[in-house]
Order: sequence, then C-alpha cells, then structure tokens
Amino acid sequence: MSEEDGTLSPDLRIRQLEEELTKAEGRIEKLYAAYEDVKRKLDEKSAIIDVLEQEAIEKEIEREAIDTLLSDKDSKIHDLELEGVKATQKVKHLQPELEKMEEMYTRESARLGRVFEVAEDLDEALAVAKAQLSSRDDWYTQHMNVFEDLNKAIQTRYDMIDAAIEAIRDQELKRATFKERMDEVLDAAADAQEESDEDTDDDSDSE
Repeated sequence: MSEEDGTLSPDLRIRQLEEELTKAEGRIEKLYAAYEDVKRKLDEKSAIIDVLEQEAIEKEIEREAIDTLLSDKDSKIHDLELEGVKATQKVKHLQPELEKMEEMYTRESARLGRVFEVAEDLDEALAVAKAQLSSRDDWYTQHMNVFEDLNKAIQTRYDMIDAAIEAIRDQELKRATFKERMDEVLDAAADAQEESDEDTDDDSDSE
C-alpha cells in the first residue's frame, strides 16, 4: 500500500516511531536533568536545615548551661547573704554576753588584785600568774572576733584563775603548816625551859 491509500510503509512507520522515541528520550532526559537539579537543591536545603538544627541544638545547650550557671550564682549569692544575716544576728546575740564577760573580767581582776595584796610572800607565784593572765588577755584580744570559740576562751580564763587561786591556797596552807610547826617547836622549847627552871629551884631548896 502507499501513503495515498492512508497506510504507512513499514520503513516509514519505523522512522516515525524512532523519531517519537527520540523525542520521548529527549523529554525524559530533560525531566531527569530537572529532577537531578531539584534533588540537588533539596539536598543543599536539607544540609542547610541540618546545620541550622545543629546550631539551634548547640545554642539551646549553651542557653541551658548559662541558665544553670546563673541559677548557681543566684544560689551562692543567696547563701552568702544568708550567712551574712546569720553572722550579724550572732554578733548582736553575743555582744551582750561579751559585755558581761568583760564586766566579770573586771570584777575578777579586782578580786585577784586583792588576793595578790594579801599574799605578799608569793611574789614568784604571783609573777607567774600575772604572766599567765597577760598571755590569756593577749589571746582573748586577738581572738575576740571568733565568737564560736568564746565559751572555750571563758573556760580557759576560769581555769587560769582557779589555778592561781589554788596556788595561793597551797602557799597559804604551807605557811600555816610551817607556823604550826614553829609554834610547836617554840612551845616545846618553853616547856623544856620551864622544866629546867623547876629543876634548878629544886636543887636550891635541897641545899
């Protein structure tokens, strides 16, 4: 058959199909190229999104770390303020006690002064006691702001006072004992003298 009869020859039909196939392949290549371009752009945007998400995560972690540091700082400031208030209250509470201790110290010093005046023969013991009291006073002055050790300082002071008084009592006891011994010796000597005088009188009477 011919083209005029409305039919195509096999060769013409093959060429026609080949042309259509070529056109289809061209369209497919263009579509594939467009697909590759879109895919590349999507991959780039996805990479950018991943980077932005990672940066957002890092910034959130950094923000949380800063919040934690600020919270810790606020907590430390609060603790320091609380300690300051406690210290102030402790000073107010201990101030009257300190004044009482100073008054007691004044009275005790006066009492010790009277005791030292009575014990004139204990110069060496008194010198030692005064040195101990001076040491205690220096220590007390240097550490008077350490209110936690106030009770210990007061106890040390009383111990020193008691030691000084005990030393004075020991010396007074020794002096009283010595006086008793001397009185006994003097009494014995007087008795012996009286007996000697009586024997002399007896001898005179017998003559």
